[in-house]
Amino acid sequence: MKFSQIYAPTLRETPAEAEVVSHQLMLRAGMIRKAAGGIYTYLPLAWRVLKKIEHIVREEMDAQGGQELLMPIVQPAEMWQESGRWAVYGDEMFRLTDRHDRNFCLGPTHEEMITTLVRSDVRSYRQLPILLYQIQNKYRDEIRPRFGLMRGREFIMKDLYSFDKDEDGLNISYKKMYDAYTNVFSRCKLKFRPVEADSGAIGGSGSHEFMVLAESGEAEIVYCTSCDYAANVEKAELLPLDEISTGEKLPLTQVHTPNCKSIADVAKLLHIDKQQTIKSIAFETDQGPVLALVRGDHEVNEIKVLNKLNLINITMASEKSIIDDYQSVPGFIGPCGLPKKIKIIADVNVMKMINAAAGANIADYHLQNVNPGRDFAADIIADIRLIQENDPCPHCAMPVKKARGIEVGQVFKLFTKYSSALKATYLDENGKEKPMVMGCYGIGVSRTMAAAIEQNYDEHGIIWPVPIAPYQVVVIPVNSKDTNQVQLAELVCRQLNLHGIDSVWDDRNERAGVKFKDADLIGYPLKITIGPKSISEQTVEVKERKTGQIHFFSTSDYLENIIELLQKL
Repeated sequence: MKFSQIYAPTLRETPAEAEVVSHQLMLRAGMIRKAAGGIYTYLPLAWRVLKKIEHIVREEMDAQGGQELLMPIVQPAEMWQESGRWAVYGDEMFRLTDRHDRNFCLGPTHEEMITTLVRSDVRSYRQLPILLYQIQNKYRDEIRPRFGLMRGREFIMKDLYSFDKDEDGLNISYKKMYDAYTNVFSRCKLKFRPVEADSGAIGGSGSHEFMVLAESGEAEIVYCTSCDYAANVEKAELLPLDEISTGEKLPLTQVHTPNCKSIADVAKLLHIDKQQTIKSIAFETDQGPVLALVRGDHEVNEIKVLNKLNLINITMASEKSIIDDYQSVPGFIGPCGLPKKIKIIADVNVMKMINAAAGANIADYHLQNVNPGRDFAADIIADIRLIQENDPCPHCAMPVKKARGIEVGQVFKLFTKYSSALKATYLDENGKEKPMVMGCYGIGVSRTMAAAIEQNYDEHGIIWPVPIAPYQVVVIPVNSKDTNQVQLAELVCRQLNLHGIDSVWDDRNERAGVKFKDADLIGYPLKITIGPKSISEQTVEVKERKTGQIHFFSTSDYLENIIELLQKL
């Protein structure tokens, strides 16, 4: 392939709109162009990467018994209304009405569609298990699309759905997909971790996220330094901590704390540690006002609060709500003396505290010697705090560490959430009707491409892993006017392609320096330079993009050496 024939308009300057490295480099390398906020055109180089990722995904899905199909992007509202999600999915759903005033949506996900499909044809346990998947665009109206392909409104996803007759079958399907995902990201040559995760809007009670490790990742994960435990911070469970203080419970006292609206200010004024304060976070939810309590040196995990209370929506309480609903004052809210309608959920460690400090619900005042049980009651006591670095691992009690990651895949155990709602049943061995037991498994194909760049780049550009590079090798003649160099470059490129190595020949009438810069920007794993010595000494110079290491191979055996080199990278 000649580079002059490829539509790859590279840029020297970084567009101001690009916030993260993958967005910057894909724009500069002529791989994507913006059509609208969160919506991009994939140019030929990017499309080659996407097709290679898709090929790996298809091979691994098929190897586990997956069957590919293609479902409609436009989905009728009736399916979503039947499952109960039409009203609760939220503003991220693109909704539309046809000329007959019938409601539809652009598919953000396909649980309803696939379940409705399968229920119409599957009748017997003999037809199970079934694993069906597709690779297709998804649509979500993100409130603030950002970071290029990392959080867009249109994106490419592989979604597979498993249907089994019981939980044992689901566990087998889940393990198949877990292993398949491990293979996919390993074959893409990415550094990743599977972590325990919250199921979110998809539902179900068992889930793992596959995180590509990168400092730019939006997600934060924790992992154990001694065992294989890893989890998203939103999901990570925590062991109860020891009591902070012991001794006699002292009388409740109101103290003047002018302008002390933060835990740090209160602790400083009262000459106590932040561990001896109670942090009170007010929320507005679909079940009414909720006050969450954690120790002053901890943070509330909103996802845990949402799950423990079976909430649909949760947001921080407004100043008006704190005044009207909580009958309190922003910055001085606390658990004592609140109206009965306020639901209190307290972290397990709060209920162990003795003689703590908390807001008095009066401007410029706090309470000292607050004792849970005596001075306030919690409606729910649960683990609701956000895990911190060096907290004990819930599996082995050794310290955990934190890292950042980009979610590129997630596997869910849905159980009968959708099959029960949509009446997707089968007849078992005894002729009894039962709901199918389901799983859902997604890979963000376009996000995987962006994540690969976030993990593999330097100051010069992208460094593609060999299996997903748009081209594995670029061949550059130093002097495009030297007939011998040009002919050798063309020959080398042609021979590489004949042996299954994706190669491109930069035939442009440009200075060698321009070609070298574009090669580094685009990120070909290997760069072959054809210069004067290639002609006089019958050698080619081969440079590894990742390490910068240079090799010289004879024109008589370079092919075998390059094949061997690519296998090692």
